[in-house]
Amino acid sequence: MHWRLYFAAPAAALLSGCAADYLNNYDTMTLASGDANNTNRLLQTVDPFNPNSNNTHIEGDGARSVIVIQRYKSGPGGGGGYAGRCPTDDSVAADGSRCGGRSAESRPGGAM
Repeated sequence: MHWRLYFAAPAAALLSGCAADYLNNYDTMTLASGDANNTNRLLQTVDPFNPNSNNTHIEGDGARSVIVIQRYKSGPGGGGGYAGRCPTDDSVAADGSRCGGRSAESRPGGAM
């Protein structure tokens, strides 16, 4: 009789460890309960994106984009490799006036 008790006690202890994991999985209500109608409505939306998002023909001026990138890489001084006094429209000329339309930026080919 005592031998059965010696074998039954460790077997019960080993099997109770498996039951602990099973008992930790319980069903509860979450804060999102009751949103099934909203979820279904969102899942069945035909096209949630803007129709213009599929436009792959984006108009742009490649030469001007290159100039902008070169100006960005040249640092805060602006003008890229241009060594004159008026690389941009906002620059100040030697006589103290604003360059405006006289600048290299305004001319064909730009300041580069």
